[in-house]
Amino acid sequence: MGFARGAVALKVDSEPYDFRARVRESFGRQAAMRTIGAELTRVEQGTVEIELPFDAKLTQQHGLLHAGIISAALDAAGTYAAYSVIDPDASLLTIEFKVNLLSPGRGERFLFRGEVTKPGTTIIVSDGRAYAVKPDGPAKLIASMSGTMMVVRGREGIEG
Repeated sequence: MGFARGAVALKVDSEPYDFRARVRESFGRQAAMRTIGAELTRVEQGTVEIELPFDAKLTQQHGLLHAGIISAALDAAGTYAAYSVIDPDASLLTIEFKVNLLSPGRGERFLFRGEVTKPGTTIIVSDGRAYAVKPDGPAKLIASMSGTMMVVRGREGIEG
């Protein structure tokens, strides 16, 4: 299934549905994102952004945002970008990802952007970028990710 950036709704059996509401509702059920204080700030077809304020509880021993937190937020951003382009009867599970940590996670806020690279009916690939945001300068790229998601249909316990 292809997608057009900026589209308002996917068409399923000639009936449009609100992918933004679906992404927001699913994100609201993500206990992990809630636990770290992440919020969904942008939902477009094929692109999702998640923001996270700095919190010392999420750092490693040097006071930098922990790689596990960066990875989790990038995985969520990439997976929700993919979620925005699938049919409403389908869901997703991440089957693989690779993270490159490019710069220390130091900032007041962090932005995690996921974008669909290759949509598909069975496998979807997305890429993500993580940025540290400081009030006194431009956002700094701190990590990149490439992830692969499996489209799931009809599996008990894994619904839309």
